[in-house]
Amino acid sequence: MDVLLDYFLHVDRHLGELAASYGPWIYAILFAVVFAETGLVVTPFLPGDSLLFAAGALAGTNVLDIRQVALTLLAAAVLGDNVNYAIGRTLGPKLFAATDATTFWHRVVNRQHLNRAHAFFEKHGAMAVILGHFVPIVRTFVPFVAGAGTMSYPRFAVANVTGVVLWVGLCVGGGYLFGQVPFVKQNFSLVVMGIVAVSLLPVLIGYLRSRKTPNA
Repeated sequence: MDVLLDYFLHVDRHLGELAASYGPWIYAILFAVVFAETGLVVTPFLPGDSLLFAAGALAGTNVLDIRQVALTLLAAAVLGDNVNYAIGRTLGPKLFAATDATTFWHRVVNRQHLNRAHAFFEKHGAMAVILGHFVPIVRTFVPFVAGAGTMSYPRFAVANVTGVVLWVGLCVGGGYLFGQVPFVKQNFSLVVMGIVAVSLLPVLIGYLRSRKTPNA
Protein backbone atom coordinates (compact mmCIF):
# COMPACT_ATOMS: atom_id res chain seq x y z
CA MET A 1 0.00 0.00 0.00
CA ASP A 2 2.81 2.39 0.91
CA VAL A 3 4.54 1.60 -2.38
CA LEU A 4 1.40 2.39 -4.39
CA LEU A 5 0.93 5.65 -2.47
CA ASP A 6 4.53 6.62 -3.16
CA TYR A 7 4.06 5.96 -6.88
CA PHE A 8 0.85 8.01 -6.85
CA LEU A 9 2.34 11.00 -5.04
CA HIS A 10 5.72 10.90 -6.77
CA VAL A 11 4.97 9.87 -10.34
CA ASP A 12 7.78 12.13 -11.51
CA ARG A 13 10.38 10.09 -9.60
CA HIS A 14 9.10 6.78 -10.96
CA LEU A 15 8.33 7.88 -14.51
CA GLY A 16 11.17 5.85 -16.02
CA GLU A 17 10.01 2.68 -14.27
CA LEU A 18 6.41 3.28 -15.33
CA ALA A 19 7.45 3.88 -18.93
CA ALA A 20 9.37 0.59 -18.94
CA SER A 21 6.45 -1.29 -17.38
CA TYR A 22 3.48 0.18 -19.24
CA GLY A 23 4.90 1.18 -22.63
CA PRO A 24 2.51 3.42 -24.61
CA TRP A 25 0.14 3.60 -21.63
CA ILE A 26 2.62 5.98 -20.01
CA TYR A 27 1.03 8.78 -22.06
CA ALA A 28 -2.35 7.99 -20.51
CA ILE A 29 -0.74 8.12 -17.06
CA LEU A 30 0.82 11.49 -17.86
CA PHE A 31 -2.53 12.78 -19.11
CA ALA A 32 -4.39 11.58 -16.01
CA VAL A 33 -1.94 13.08 -13.53
CA VAL A 34 -1.70 16.49 -15.21
CA PHE A 35 -5.46 16.61 -15.79
CA ALA A 36 -6.10 15.92 -12.10
CA GLU A 37 -3.44 18.37 -10.92
CA THR A 38 -4.86 21.20 -13.01
CA GLY A 39 -8.53 20.25 -13.06
CA LEU A 40 -9.44 19.14 -9.54
CA VAL A 41 -9.05 21.44 -6.53
CA VAL A 42 -8.74 18.37 -4.28
CA THR A 43 -5.47 17.19 -5.87
CA PRO A 44 -3.05 20.14 -5.78
CA PHE A 45 -0.41 17.87 -4.20
CA LEU A 46 0.26 15.96 -7.42
CA PRO A 47 3.55 16.73 -9.22
CA GLY A 48 3.41 19.39 -11.91
CA ASP A 49 6.64 21.12 -12.98
CA SER A 50 8.81 18.18 -11.94
CA LEU A 51 6.64 15.70 -13.86
CA LEU A 52 6.83 17.76 -17.04
CA PHE A 53 10.59 18.12 -16.63
CA ALA A 54 10.97 14.36 -16.07
CA ALA A 55 8.87 13.60 -19.15
CA GLY A 56 11.01 15.97 -21.22
CA ALA A 57 14.20 14.39 -19.86
CA LEU A 58 12.98 10.90 -20.83
CA ALA A 59 12.10 12.19 -24.28
CA GLY A 60 15.62 13.55 -24.52
CA THR A 61 16.96 10.02 -24.08
CA ASN A 62 14.45 8.62 -26.62
CA VAL A 63 12.48 6.69 -23.99
CA LEU A 64 9.43 8.79 -24.84
CA ASP A 65 8.43 10.59 -28.02
CA ILE A 66 8.76 14.35 -27.52
CA ARG A 67 5.83 15.15 -29.83
CA GLN A 68 3.48 12.77 -28.05
CA VAL A 69 4.64 14.07 -24.67
CA ALA A 70 4.02 17.68 -25.67
CA LEU A 71 0.59 17.02 -27.22
CA THR A 72 -0.50 14.84 -24.29
CA LEU A 73 0.47 17.39 -21.67
CA LEU A 74 -0.94 20.35 -23.59
CA ALA A 75 -4.28 18.58 -23.96
CA ALA A 76 -4.36 17.46 -20.33
CA ALA A 77 -3.59 20.91 -18.92
CA VAL A 78 -6.00 22.81 -21.19
CA LEU A 79 -8.84 20.36 -20.54
CA GLY A 80 -8.08 20.23 -16.81
CA ASP A 81 -8.11 24.01 -16.48
CA ASN A 82 -11.38 24.21 -18.42
CA VAL A 83 -13.03 21.64 -16.17
CA ASN A 84 -11.77 23.50 -13.10
CA TYR A 85 -13.10 26.78 -14.50
CA ALA A 86 -16.50 25.19 -15.18
CA ILE A 87 -16.68 23.77 -11.64
CA GLY A 88 -15.80 27.18 -10.20
CA ARG A 89 -18.37 28.87 -12.41
CA THR A 90 -21.09 26.41 -11.36
CA LEU A 91 -20.35 25.83 -7.68
CA GLY A 92 -18.24 28.83 -6.70
CA PRO A 93 -21.04 31.39 -6.26
CA LYS A 94 -23.13 28.87 -4.31
CA LEU A 95 -20.24 28.02 -2.00
CA PHE A 96 -19.04 31.58 -1.52
CA ALA A 97 -22.37 33.40 -1.16
CA ALA A 98 -22.99 32.50 2.51
CA THR A 99 -25.64 34.72 4.12
CA ASP A 100 -25.07 33.76 7.76
CA ALA A 101 -22.44 36.15 9.14
CA THR A 102 -21.30 33.54 11.66
CA THR A 103 -20.38 30.90 9.10
CA PHE A 104 -16.83 30.18 7.96
CA TRP A 105 -17.65 30.72 4.28
CA HIS A 106 -19.24 34.12 4.96
CA ARG A 107 -16.19 35.38 6.85
CA VAL A 108 -13.67 34.07 4.32
CA VAL A 109 -15.34 34.14 0.91
CA ASN A 110 -18.60 36.06 1.16
CA ARG A 111 -20.39 37.78 -1.72
CA GLN A 112 -18.25 40.90 -1.35
CA HIS A 113 -15.09 38.81 -1.67
CA LEU A 114 -16.56 37.11 -4.72
CA ASN A 115 -17.30 40.48 -6.34
CA ARG A 116 -13.74 41.60 -5.62
CA ALA A 117 -12.45 38.40 -7.24
CA HIS A 118 -14.55 39.18 -10.29
CA ALA A 119 -13.15 42.70 -10.51
CA PHE A 120 -9.59 41.44 -10.03
CA PHE A 121 -9.83 38.86 -12.79
CA GLU A 122 -11.54 41.27 -15.18
CA LYS A 123 -8.66 43.72 -14.68
CA HIS A 124 -5.66 41.44 -14.10
CA GLY A 125 -7.06 38.04 -14.97
CA ALA A 126 -4.99 37.32 -18.05
CA MET A 127 -1.67 37.82 -16.24
CA ALA A 128 -2.90 35.93 -13.17
CA VAL A 129 -4.02 32.94 -15.24
CA ILE A 130 -0.80 32.87 -17.29
CA LEU A 131 1.64 33.17 -14.39
CA GLY A 132 -0.42 30.92 -12.12
CA HIS A 133 0.73 27.92 -14.16
CA PHE A 134 4.25 28.37 -12.82
CA VAL A 135 3.28 28.39 -9.13
CA PRO A 136 2.54 25.01 -7.46
CA ILE A 137 -0.79 24.84 -5.58
CA VAL A 138 -1.81 28.21 -7.05
CA ARG A 139 -1.85 26.52 -10.46
CA THR A 140 -4.67 24.24 -9.26
CA PHE A 141 -6.83 26.99 -7.75
CA VAL A 142 -6.53 29.83 -10.27
CA PRO A 143 -8.99 28.35 -12.84
CA PHE A 144 -11.53 27.62 -10.07
CA VAL A 145 -11.30 31.16 -8.70
CA ALA A 146 -11.48 32.59 -12.22
CA GLY A 147 -14.70 30.66 -12.79
CA ALA A 148 -16.10 31.55 -9.37
CA GLY A 149 -15.24 35.19 -10.01
CA THR A 150 -17.15 34.97 -13.31
CA MET A 151 -14.17 35.93 -15.44
CA SER A 152 -15.48 35.84 -19.01
CA TYR A 153 -14.71 32.52 -20.68
CA PRO A 154 -13.16 33.93 -23.90
CA ARG A 155 -10.72 35.98 -21.78
CA PHE A 156 -9.94 32.97 -19.61
CA ALA A 157 -9.53 30.64 -22.59
CA VAL A 158 -6.97 32.85 -24.36
CA ALA A 159 -4.95 33.44 -21.18
CA ASN A 160 -5.17 29.79 -20.21
CA VAL A 161 -3.95 28.43 -23.54
CA THR A 162 -1.12 30.97 -23.50
CA GLY A 163 -0.12 29.94 -19.99
CA VAL A 164 -0.32 26.23 -20.76
CA VAL A 165 1.80 26.55 -23.90
CA LEU A 166 4.45 28.53 -21.99
CA TRP A 167 4.36 26.15 -19.01
CA VAL A 168 4.56 22.93 -21.01
CA GLY A 169 7.05 24.40 -23.45
CA LEU A 170 9.39 25.65 -20.73
CA CYS A 171 9.20 22.61 -18.44
CA VAL A 172 9.22 19.88 -21.09
CA GLY A 173 11.72 21.77 -23.22
CA GLY A 174 13.95 22.30 -20.19
CA GLY A 175 13.89 18.58 -19.43
CA TYR A 176 14.48 17.66 -23.06
CA LEU A 177 17.50 19.95 -23.40
CA PHE A 178 18.98 19.97 -19.91
CA GLY A 179 17.51 16.92 -18.17
CA GLN A 180 20.90 15.29 -17.79
CA VAL A 181 22.59 18.37 -16.28
CA PRO A 182 22.83 17.68 -12.50
CA PHE A 183 22.36 21.29 -11.32
CA VAL A 184 19.30 21.91 -13.50
CA LYS A 185 17.83 18.52 -12.62
CA GLN A 186 18.18 19.11 -8.87
CA ASN A 187 17.05 22.75 -8.88
CA PHE A 188 14.53 22.89 -11.70
CA SER A 189 11.82 24.65 -9.66
CA LEU A 190 14.28 27.44 -8.80
CA VAL A 191 15.32 27.70 -12.45
CA VAL A 192 11.68 28.06 -13.53
CA MET A 193 10.96 30.70 -10.90
CA GLY A 194 14.10 32.59 -11.96
CA ILE A 195 12.98 32.62 -15.60
CA VAL A 196 9.51 33.83 -14.60
CA ALA A 197 11.02 36.55 -12.38
CA VAL A 198 13.22 37.79 -15.22
CA SER A 199 10.26 37.82 -17.61
CA LEU A 200 8.35 40.03 -15.15
CA LEU A 201 11.10 42.64 -14.87
CA PRO A 202 9.76 44.80 -17.75
CA VAL A 203 6.31 44.81 -16.13
CA LEU A 204 7.77 45.81 -12.76
CA ILE A 205 9.95 48.52 -14.29
CA GLY A 206 6.96 49.93 -16.18
CA TYR A 207 4.89 49.95 -13.01
CA LEU A 208 7.60 51.75 -11.00
CA ARG A 209 8.03 54.33 -13.74
CA SER A 210 4.28 54.98 -13.81
CA ARG A 211 4.34 55.53 -10.05
CA LYS A 212 7.07 58.18 -10.46
CA THR A 213 5.30 59.97 -13.30
CA PRO A 214 3.38 62.99 -11.89
CA ASN A 215 -0.31 63.19 -12.64
CA ALA A 216 -1.23 65.51 -15.46
